[in-house]
Amino acid sequence: MKLTVNGIDHDVDAPPEMPLLWVLRDLLGMTGTKYGCGIAQCGACTVHIDGKQQRSCVTPVSAAEGRRVTTIEGLSEDGSHPVQRAWAELDVVQCGYCQSGQIMAAAALLAEAPEPDDAAIDMAMNGVICRCGTYQRIRAAVHRAAELDGRRSR
Repeated sequence: MKLTVNGIDHDVDAPPEMPLLWVLRDLLGMTGTKYGCGIAQCGACTVHIDGKQQRSCVTPVSAAEGRRVTTIEGLSEDGSHPVQRAWAELDVVQCGYCQSGQIMAAAALLAEAPEPDDAAIDMAMNGVICRCGTYQRIRAAVHRAAELDGRRSR
């Protein structure tokens, strides 16, 4: 099957029901997307499919065929995406395990709502669990990323 991941076309030999997460990590060597719970509850495996966040641990690879898949590696090659810059600037990461999922969820939110308020951020980020509890820094970083993106008017 053919997959477009981070703008690059790949021929993938995988059973159609294989989770996209394992195709990304094991077959394509993209290890930035993490395995957390395996049941779409923690968000560590969040990727974008056609710009919308999706849990790759429960998404069969066949559901991604013919669609644009973006992983944390494809958000920006040099860490220049506004969300990545804000995460570094505000020192959001503690253990770091959930951060690729957090960043991908935040990027999807800002693509849809360039000026989110706290309630919108909390709702969008609610499904990505941070065991270290850096939720206040995550919220601040989403606001900062919106400022860095330049589309914010306040």
